[in-house]
Formats: sequence, C-alpha cells, structure tokens
Amino acid sequence: MLELKNIVLYALALLPIATIAQTPAPSTTQTEAVNDHRADQAQIEQVMRQYHAAILAHDGTTLSSLFLPDANLWLNVLTDSAYAQAQAKSATAQKVRISGYRDFAKLVSTTPKSFDPEHSNVVIHTDGTIAAVYFNFVFNVDGKANNRGSETWQLVKAADGWRIASIIYSSEPPAQQ
Repeated sequence: MLELKNIVLYALALLPIATIAQTPAPSTTQTEAVNDHRADQAQIEQVMRQYHAAILAHDGTTLSSLFLPDANLWLNVLTDSAYAQAQAKSATAQKVRISGYRDFAKLVSTTPKSFDPEHSNVVIHTDGTIAAVYFNFVFNVDGKANNRGSETWQLVKAADGWRIASIIYSSEPPAQQ
C-alpha cells in the first residue's frame, strides 16, 4: 500500500509539470517578430522625436531628412467649423490645402517665431515595412495654441531607416476675434 501512495503522490506532484509542458511556448519566430515590432515602434518614435527637435531648433535640413526625398504629400484639411469660418472671410477658401514638407521645412528654418508641437494619444501600426502613426496635436506658436487637430503619418522603412512618406492632418485653428 505504501508503494501505491508514493505512486499517487508522485503522479500528483508531476501533474503540474505535465500541464506546463503541454502549454505551447512562443516559437522563436514569434518572439523575434514581437522584438522586431518593438524595435520598429521605437525607431518610429525616434523619428517623431527628431521631427519635434528639428522644429524646436528651426532646423529645416534635419526636418527634411526625415522624409522620403521624392514624397511630397502634405494635406491640411480644415474641420467643418474651421472651413465655415474661412468661407465667411473668403468665398474662395479651400477645405483641403495641398503643400509639401519642403514648404514646412523652409518655414521652420526662416521664422523667428517659436514653434512647439505637442502630440498625444499616439498610436503606431506597422508590419515592419510600412507604418501609420495617428495622434492628436496642438501646434503652439510663441507659447499659444495656433492650431489643433488629428494627424496621421504614413511611413516606409527605406534602406536607411524609417522615412515619412506623407502627412495628413485636420486643422482647427482658434476662432479669429
């Protein structure tokens, strides 16, 4: 009988180990994919920090280097209320304004004003080759909110790292008094 008790005790002691052994462990490929995803997100966040630092430093050259050289899509879309205000001032007001990063880099480089964009609620989606970043922003000029809205960046992982392909943002400037 003593032997039977020992066998039962051993079986009970080994049961948790057997259960754990049957739980599938993440594969090396899955672990590497998660680590690559985190590395890509960190690199994209670094692009965002470089973008912010370039604006603060009035460094249009560094700002331009964050974009694909031939990609020049920059869309500013007025919200419905901002568009109504713009139309009240001018019947020819445009709801969607097309520009490019070069124009913004030139403005950043030449303005004496202090620019400080704030980003919040940042969400990054990437497969390691392309990425979309979505966030809310407040664009401060000389310490005051000059514009706010939501912004999305499309990025690609080029041979030399992540580059911005386009920026599209909604625009809700403060009402003019």
